[in-house]
Amino acid sequence: MVVKNTEYLRSVVSGLPDQPGIYQYFDSTGKIIYIGKAKNIKKRVASYFNKNQQNRKTELLVRNISEIRHMVVETEQDALLLENNLIKKYQPRYNIRLKDDKTYPWIVIRNEAFPRVFQTRNVIRDGSSYFGPYTSILTVRMLLDLFRKLFKLRNCKLNLSEENIRQRKFKVCLEFHIGNCLAPCIGNIDHDRYMKNTDQVKEILKGNISGVIKYLKDLMRQFSAEMKFEDAAVVKEKLDLLEKFQSRSTVVSNSISDVDVFTIDEESDFAYVNYLKI
Repeated sequence: MVVKNTEYLRSVVSGLPDQPGIYQYFDSTGKIIYIGKAKNIKKRVASYFNKNQQNRKTELLVRNISEIRHMVVETEQDALLLENNLIKKYQPRYNIRLKDDKTYPWIVIRNEAFPRVFQTRNVIRDGSSYFGPYTSILTVRMLLDLFRKLFKLRNCKLNLSEENIRQRKFKVCLEFHIGNCLAPCIGNIDHDRYMKNTDQVKEILKGNISGVIKYLKDLMRQFSAEMKFEDAAVVKEKLDLLEKFQSRSTVVSNSISDVDVFTIDEESDFAYVNYLKI
């Protein structure tokens, strides 16, 4: 029976694609026991069956595989995100990593009177807006630094209710004095103007960042014209990272609920249109 099953699995492996994606191993009861990612699905899965396993856990895993399934994605980064999402959902017994929610960082716009924008690794259903997950912590830090400089949002944990602000319960902190905050705590910026700033942050995080990129390019040219080359270099670095951010993955979405998706696949003189409603 083991030999027959091995022969069947080898035939499955031979038909796997040489593309990036994730693979899933199922046991005889139909339960997922392992989820992995690969730059080349066929090559990675074949490695489980083409050599003697030195690792005891891997050897036991292979013995318990009864079925193999896979999903193809565009890039290896997409595979990483999809693997992370599925492992957290199914909790396979042979996956010892990525089992908790503290994996990739998210950016949250907090559901508050004057929202804070910060990094988190825990998604809480509290009405806040979450964007991510991101595979690059450098991108997250760059974006938060960019928001701080462009919009000067608060980062304190004060309860900025209308009543507390009116009663002047708070004093400005160092962040205001060094130019990183507009001090909503003392009413230095009204609620409507502050919310417009957070709306712009949302647009950037959704990928609508052409306006911000134009602003940075103009700023870089201004610094260069004023011979402030070090400042121009800093802006250029942020600009490069922001342009890379434009092409971030959409494999995992925390906000998609009702959309229509379509693709066009061209082949010589013909084209095929596929529709999918989510």
